[in-house]
Amino acid sequence: QVQLVESGGGLVQAGDSLRLSCAASGRTFSTYVMAWFRQAPGKDREFVAAINWSRGNTYYADSVQGRFTISRDSAKNTMYLQMNSLKPEDTAVYYCAASKTGFLPRSAGYDYWGRGTQVTVSS
Repeated sequence: QVQLVESGGGLVQAGDSLRLSCAASGRTFSTYVMAWFRQAPGKDREFVAAINWSRGNTYYADSVQGRFTISRDSAKNTMYLQMNSLKPEDTAVYYCAASKTGFLPRSAGYDYWGRGTQVTVSS
């Protein structure tokens, strides 16, 4: 059974930084794509960033390109999202997800999900 556990969310001011973590267990992820999604109140879940676990290729939504950085530590089976220059519109619950079939920028393509961590950015 795959388990994904997010941590690192919190309340920050605009312009601040946060680093989210996603600890993965239960499987080897060498063939997976891991991703971050987010969902703000009243909105659909949206793609934020993804990383090919074995190759290290990264993908970003236009809205976070240049501000967010996705990375992974294979030894720790942990994925990270470094978020800089945060904006109020980044406020959302951030979810970690894993796909067995490859990169897709939509939530339907992911097989496993964490429970999410809240990020709130005040203006």
